[in-house]
Amino acid sequence: MNLESIWLDVKAVAEIKGVTPRAIRLALPKSGYTFREVNSSGGKSYEILLSSLEPKLQEIYRNKYYQQVVELGAEIDSVPSVKHVRTQQGFIPKTAKTIALARVDLVLEWQKFRNKHKPKQAGDKLFLDLYNSGEYLKNVFGIIGKTSRGSLQRWYKSYSEYESWEVLVPQYNYTSFQEYRTILTEEEIGIFLKLLLHPNQFSIGKAIKLTTHILEKRGVENIPKPVTFRRYAEYFKKNNYDKWVLMREGEKKLRDCVLPHIKRDISKLEVGQCLVADGHKLSCLVINPFTGRPTRAILVGFLDWKSGYLCGYELMLEENIQCIASALRMAMINLDMIPEIVYQDNGKAFKAKYFNSSTDFTESGFNGIYTKSKGIKIVPFVKARVIISS
Repeated sequence: MNLESIWLDVKAVAEIKGVTPRAIRLALPKSGYTFREVNSSGGKSYEILLSSLEPKLQEIYRNKYYQQVVELGAEIDSVPSVKHVRTQQGFIPKTAKTIALARVDLVLEWQKFRNKHKPKQAGDKLFLDLYNSGEYLKNVFGIIGKTSRGSLQRWYKSYSEYESWEVLVPQYNYTSFQEYRTILTEEEIGIFLKLLLHPNQFSIGKAIKLTTHILEKRGVENIPKPVTFRRYAEYFKKNNYDKWVLMREGEKKLRDCVLPHIKRDISKLEVGQCLVADGHKLSCLVINPFTGRPTRAILVGFLDWKSGYLCGYELMLEENIQCIASALRMAMINLDMIPEIVYQDNGKAFKAKYFNSSTDFTESGFNGIYTKSKGIKIVPFVKARVIISS
């Protein structure tokens, strides 16, 4: 690759010179640099020809910025390249590929079946009746579901013409959590993600530029536009934020800033499996029988996380062990089962050793009454800090 034909954006030049991008833009007309105006997602921008910079700046670029391209390119080149043909659809998700392969199996079985039955129309009707019953070709039926003779004929015609399973890929947009429709090949995604998740924490723009350099070095033609890479990076960061933080910033950052706030999927829970406990002062006053003075009573409740049902509660003058134990007992009676996990508040009564929520007490070899007798795991909110998500 010829370094003399490289165009640098304003940010790259500002980084090399140690000034702000604004200072570079304002000085361009009088700088003597060869520059050009380009359209970007945010409007107009400028690129500067590397060979027009001062020799010292060019040397800095070669020794630092371009050296990263060479090193990372060599590191990536050490991994076998994955050749992937870009289809008209672009990237084919695993689910769509499974459906396409199942359709191939179905049409091939259909042809074998109809060759054994005369006339063929009667054979087709019998085959569809058997298949749509769900008992014949169960694995294929579980993937595709019911179908018709017209669909079989259309799939067989397409497959016979092109002899490739890709022509049977479903024609719909892939927008689910695990799937993303993009024209990037597996090779381009692999290089781009290796740079995005590098401990050097490259910005998305710099990762795109480095990826482009490496692809050009490999002789790849028709490299996608930067906006295509940027959209994929934003998608990956949004849906894989834990991996993004772990690979770029380390395990401590993941543990401190991500894990405490991971959203829970309550669809995985069963009713009564996990309870959430908390106590609140009521807005009404009652007479304290010991002092004769009005006071606000405490309501301690146990909420079923799955259904949102207040399955157990207790009213007392203060939040204590007896109040909490009574509310949990009522919850187990109403649910007619023993919960596996109970998330409790951080109050003094909730953190009592009676419930086995003290780490020091647990490490001493002792168990609280609920863990010992019922097998309930008590988790304080100070460790959980969960975000309940539907």
